[in-house]
Amino acid sequence: MAQYDVIIIGSGPGGYVCAIRCGQLGLKTAVVEGRETLGGTCLNVGCIPSKALLHATHQLHEAEHNFAKMGLKGKTPSVDWKQMLAYKEDVIGQNTKGIEFLFKKNKVDWLKGWGSIPEAGKVKVGDEVHEAKHIIIASGSEVAPVPGADIKIDEKVVVSSTGALELDKIPSSMVVVGGGVIGLELGSVYARLGVEVTVIEFLDGITPGQDAEVAKNFQKILAKQGLKFITGAAVQKVTVKNGKADISYKLRKDDSAHDLKADVVLVATGRKPFTEGLGLDTLGIGMTDRGQISVDDHYRTTVKGIYAIGDVIEGPMLAHKAEDEGMALAEILAGQAGHVNYDVIPGVIYTHPEVANVGLTEEMLKQEGRAYKVGKFSFMGNGRAKANFAADGFVKILADKETDRILGCHVIGPMAGDLIHEVCVAMEFGAAAEDLARTCHAHPTYSEAMREAALACGDGAIHA
Repeated sequence: MAQYDVIIIGSGPGGYVCAIRCGQLGLKTAVVEGRETLGGTCLNVGCIPSKALLHATHQLHEAEHNFAKMGLKGKTPSVDWKQMLAYKEDVIGQNTKGIEFLFKKNKVDWLKGWGSIPEAGKVKVGDEVHEAKHIIIASGSEVAPVPGADIKIDEKVVVSSTGALELDKIPSSMVVVGGGVIGLELGSVYARLGVEVTVIEFLDGITPGQDAEVAKNFQKILAKQGLKFITGAAVQKVTVKNGKADISYKLRKDDSAHDLKADVVLVATGRKPFTEGLGLDTLGIGMTDRGQISVDDHYRTTVKGIYAIGDVIEGPMLAHKAEDEGMALAEILAGQAGHVNYDVIPGVIYTHPEVANVGLTEEMLKQEGRAYKVGKFSFMGNGRAKANFAADGFVKILADKETDRILGCHVIGPMAGDLIHEVCVAMEFGAAAEDLARTCHAHPTYSEAMREAALACGDGAIHA
């Protein structure tokens, strides 16, 4: 029986980051993982492979639409789907092997197999039982079913995000059930490959929870790129016959029934905590009404010595949120003051243009009744964006009307996922919009749009 200071169940972003930080802080650490490779959903069948395909298909889009405008003339590239999938697999391999290297470097043991917790202080992996002072559940999430709908995922015709990343061939048509991040990213991949993509969303607009102005503009831009949208619609049933799918849905406004056919249906209606087989019921670990593990502000469950982080607890199901929790918990267990600022966790959609946000939306501020001001700047006024055929979108900064303190930022445009961190840092330090506006930004860069939006919170942007 091996004894550890910390055993972490799950090697996704939350688990592996927590393990490495524990190792750095001198804690004897092991990670339980049943996959053949480390990295969890994110590195294997989520964040990383989807970004590889987004990158590849964006290059195709540039070749088809913008190369000739820049004087780059020649035959448009053809798509070798098998090679594109091989490129994606190579990217996955590089990243997962990198985690193995980091485990060895930081003296973290990999306990290969699926874990359960027979009692506090013990983790069972296969036939072996290991002891630990602290057990951390970081088992991530899995695809959530569509509420009230008859849909069976077979990962061939009706697929989850996992199946969508490894289709045998490029289909002619695809229906995406759900207008959130996963559905729009993968829908964009296939639309660029020439697939007829239709997104069916239950609510009246895409990207629920996003700033309403950004969401509206985002949908318009994606529609120009060829994606079709059916909003305010509830999918009732998906039937597979002769390798094709029949999708039945109802419009919420009049309860009228409609049908649609497609080669592939991607179910992208969200995810739910994955805790199967851990033995939580037997242990008596408290759960929320939504099936999440209940924890306090130090990530302690209701059972002493057992903790939880990432997708299995409340909060946005984001890899970087899990990473921050993993680092904070490692520091807490080492006697330090680990902390996560949940008010400054950015969100990103990696389409083109990208969409990024942090902090409060206008809708939230109106609901609070808080006085605020808006600084907006369009990428049409940004020289770099115009030169790069990337002038769609804008930056919106929200600041307190009295103090000028930045309350939120919403970006749709080029490199939005990178630009947003300028505001994240500013918000961590309690900066005012004027602080951002008075910071020199290199020219010509996309980041100048952030400064211009900050200037617009005051006397006005220069290039608007």
